[in-house]
Amino acid sequence: MKKSYLKLLQSSLFLFFGVSLVSYGQIPSGVYVDTIQNNGSKTVHQVKVNDDYFIYNAYEIEPAKFIKTVGGFFQVENTASNTQLVILLEFNSNFKNDTLRQLSIPVEMDGENLKMNWNQKLTLTPLDATTQDLEGAWLFATRGPDTGQERRGEENSRKTMKLLMDNTFQWIAYDTESFRFSGTGGGTYSSVNGIYKEDIAFFSKDNTRVGAQLEFNYKLEGDDWHHTGKNSKGEPMHEIWSKRIMTGL
Repeated sequence: MKKSYLKLLQSSLFLFFGVSLVSYGQIPSGVYVDTIQNNGSKTVHQVKVNDDYFIYNAYEIEPAKFIKTVGGFFQVENTASNTQLVILLEFNSNFKNDTLRQLSIPVEMDGENLKMNWNQKLTLTPLDATTQDLEGAWLFATRGPDTGQERRGEENSRKTMKLLMDNTFQWIAYDTESFRFSGTGGGTYSSVNGIYKEDIAFFSKDNTRVGAQLEFNYKLEGDDWHHTGKNSKGEPMHEIWSKRIMTGL
C-alpha cells in the first residue's frame, strides 16, 4: 500500500537534479565554521559537507541558544552569474514557519575556505580533518540487544541520524514525509578504545544542556554501532545504529 520511501527519494532526486543542466563542481567534504559577533552575542555558523549531503547549523554562544538546522542531499549548479548549492532538504527545523523543502545557496571556494551568501555573507573555515572510530553517518536502527526485532532503515520516513566527522557530532530526529522536526543536538566527540564521549555545544530542546559531557560505551559489529550506557534518567540504555551510505540513493 505504502510506496517505498527509498524509491520515492530516488525518483525525487532524479527529477530534482535532472530537470536542469547541472555541471558538477567539487566541494571538499569537511566541517566549515564562521563565528560572527554582534551586539555582544556570538553566533556560530557551521556547515557540514559529507559526500552528497549538506547540513547547516546556526547557534549562539555566550549565552547558549539554538537557532536553526537544515540538511539534505545536494548538487552543485553552475550558472552564468554564480555557483549554487541546490539542496533537496530532508529536514528543516524552521519548516512550520517557512515551509521550505528546497534551497539554492550561492557558494564559492576561496582556497580552503567556503564562502556562502545566504541571508548574510559568510566565510567558513574548515576544521582540521581527523578520523576516529565511528566516523560517518548513522541511522538509528533499533533498541538492543539485536534479537531479530524490526529495524528502522532508509525506507522508513521517520529517521534519527547521527553524523560524526572531524571531531564533531550531531544527531537529528525528523520525518521526511511530514517534515516534522523532532530535535537536534551536537558538539564535539571522541571515540577511543570503546569509550564514546560527547561535549554538547547546541541542543534544540533545552539550551541549558549546552556544556554537558556525556560518556558511553561503543562496539562495532559489521555495519552496526552498539551504543550502551545510561540515559539521562540513569537507566540502562542499548541502542543500535546502522551505517548510512550518503551517496547513490
